[in-house]
Amino acid sequence: MHGTAREVHALLQQWQAQPVEPEPLVIETSGSTGAPKRVVLSRSAMRASASATHGRLGGPGQWLLALPPSHVAGVQVIFRSVLANTEPVVLDEYGDLVAAVAAMSGSRRYLSLVPTQLTRMLTSDRDVAALRTFDVILLGGAAIGPELRKAAADVGLTVVATYGMSETCGGCVYDGIALDGVALALATDGRIRIGGPILFDGYDGQPDLTAEVLENGWFLTSDYGRLDDDGALAVLGRVDDVVISGGVNVSTRTVASRLKEHDAIAGAEVVGVLDVEWGQRVVAVLVAPVAAPGLEAIRDFVGATLPRTWAPRDVVVVDTIPLLSNGKVDRVKVEQLAASAHRNDSAARETCP
Repeated sequence: MHGTAREVHALLQQWQAQPVEPEPLVIETSGSTGAPKRVVLSRSAMRASASATHGRLGGPGQWLLALPPSHVAGVQVIFRSVLANTEPVVLDEYGDLVAAVAAMSGSRRYLSLVPTQLTRMLTSDRDVAALRTFDVILLGGAAIGPELRKAAADVGLTVVATYGMSETCGGCVYDGIALDGVALALATDGRIRIGGPILFDGYDGQPDLTAEVLENGWFLTSDYGRLDDDGALAVLGRVDDVVISGGVNVSTRTVASRLKEHDAIAGAEVVGVLDVEWGQRVVAVLVAPVAAPGLEAIRDFVGATLPRTWAPRDVVVVDTIPLLSNGKVDRVKVEQLAASAHRNDSAARETCP
């Protein structure tokens, strides 16, 4: 699905009004870890997702669209508005968040953001005041650190962390609890499995890939998880968040979370790059506005709370972490930055007298 927010809104209104099940939507995944896939979503699946969301949040309301209308999270904001017979307010049509919120008229108000957006909004007192007018702010698309949750709570915001993907019509687990009608289970290798009426029909033109992840009404995700005794889900990281370096399984997501605790580091991503000696060499891509700590200091900081074998063996300092248009980290570009820096370092070592 492509087009401006208003074009997508008009198309979804027509789609929802069809008396029989219409042709499905086709939405591209974000492509944060590679080539995007074309996900086929039926109207019945989208309705199930939107209705379950409103049921969990306390009823239909007016939505502010602050996400791209071509990605599933943005499409769902618009479709929920269609189902609720409310007019969505589009952030891009106004000068700023405050002006957009002033244009809202609904008695219940909802907003969906990615963590990067909320982090930036929290630096503005005017934006924070506007955010307080929302009954619930859905936050998804990336890992949410405890510091961000606390910062939002400290200023009086009601934030709900969501987990889901294009294949599940967007978020289907809210603060660890599955929406009504959604089933959760773990595969034998610990990967998260999802079932229920919110599942996609398959990948357009890719039957083999569809068969790999859809079986007997269950979708096998690329994320590891843990279910507690009450059935609450904790997402432990993506399959490709684990790299094998020197025979050791390293959780790059955990290492990145540790690096973000350093006072001098404003942003961090950790990836593995091919390496003759280590198989995969752990590389940290960092944003350090003042001065980045040296490699050994970084290794000591990581090793203070995590296995020393997980500590990065290279550090790349950048101005900003590359992001996709939907606010997710562009893992492909991060890996390219890390690999390029590693190649340059290797070449330099080889030419040193």
